[in-house]
Amino acid sequence: MEKDEREITGRLEAATALLERTLSWLEERQGALTGEVEKISATVEQSRREAELQEKLAAAERELAELKAAAAQNVLSPLRRTLPSATSEMLAKHGIGEGPVDVRTLDAALAGLSLEQRIAVKSQLLRAGAIA
Repeated sequence: MEKDEREITGRLEAATALLERTLSWLEERQGALTGEVEKISATVEQSRREAELQEKLAAAERELAELKAAAAQNVLSPLRRTLPSATSEMLAKHGIGEGPVDVRTLDAALAGLSLEQRIAVKSQLLRAGAIA
């Protein structure tokens, strides 16, 4: 009888060990089936086209910054402005050519004009950037 009891106890221990292994396997399987992911990491290689586009973007941003800085310093040349031909001819007769105009010379050249005409000529020169 003792022998039978030992045999039954041995079988029960083997069955218990087998059940424990099965249970741990089922727990692992359950974790895999729930879709839980601990951590996924990936690296993406940059394509050549993306690198070219990033370089172009950086160059455009640099150029834009330079243009903004130049505009802030008023270094950019103004748009081309011209004087009416009658004004240019009248100034040329008095020896005033293109480029910056001396205010005293201009006043002497405009002495024969009426006040309104002098104001008109000076405003044209201001718009053209010939006097400051």
